[in-house]
Amino acid sequence: MDLHRLEVFCRVVELKSFTKAAEAVYLSQPTVSEHLRSLEEMVGQKLVDRLGREVLPTPAGQILYRYALQLLQLRQEATQALQQFSGTLAGHLTLGASTIPGTYILPALIGTFKARYPDIQTTLRIANSRLTAEGVLNGELEMGVIGARWNEPGLEWEEMFEDELVITVHPEHPWAKRRKVRLPELLQEPFIMRERFSGTRRVMSQILEEHGADLSRLPVVAEMGSTEAVRQSIKARIGVSILSRHAVAEDVERNTLVTVALEGIRLRRPIFLIKRRQRELSPLCSAFLQHLRAASPANP
Repeated sequence: MDLHRLEVFCRVVELKSFTKAAEAVYLSQPTVSEHLRSLEEMVGQKLVDRLGREVLPTPAGQILYRYALQLLQLRQEATQALQQFSGTLAGHLTLGASTIPGTYILPALIGTFKARYPDIQTTLRIANSRLTAEGVLNGELEMGVIGARWNEPGLEWEEMFEDELVITVHPEHPWAKRRKVRLPELLQEPFIMRERFSGTRRVMSQILEEHGADLSRLPVVAEMGSTEAVRQSIKARIGVSILSRHAVAEDVERNTLVTVALEGIRLRRPIFLIKRRQRELSPLCSAFLQHLRAASPANP
């Protein structure tokens, strides 16, 4: 089975479009269509359905997609192993991360890693913690860095970094001149919540509930799908929120947002590296993992 055709097929499935897949692999759309037709003839099954403007895999296509990812990964690992044997390291590293580590922690570390191995290419996919974990489990990502942990037997979790969540308010909010607020006060203030599968939301909820908070009493006035949306909503005086200290550091320095402590409660959270259990990492991914461990406060 031709690996190049499998790679084209994977791009069609992932991008849900022949046109976008053609652009991604630098081929014409008719050539991409021909590769798909040849694959379908080879396996004797229809692999994709065209539903309006969207292209979706058939049940047979879903099966082939899973195995195609493994074959392409194996090709990449073989290439990297030979490069490592010859004293060089090159290739494409695809990582996943939730918003906070993906935006504020990993870019600098990717930069220092690339300075050491200039021939590598890196793709960093930022999504919420749950989607990142799903990507690691289904093989789309070799590993991920996320800000929450739950019971998932298919994953290995390693504490790598640390973050702190802080109450964040507008500079003209009454709390802006206070050092601390009490939990009952927080439960009475209009609150901007992150989306359901956000690591920030998961950790915040867990810690507050451990301290006896009934979050059903929290007056949620908005639910936002990104940290940036929450930051802008606080600036628009929609409400207050709890965000990563990393995410608001520049705003605090410019006095466009203010952070306040929660009395008697430290909203600390570890940042975890996740990888699929019993999966052997590629040489390139293994080298990046060593790079992360060397930079991690958890590994002095």
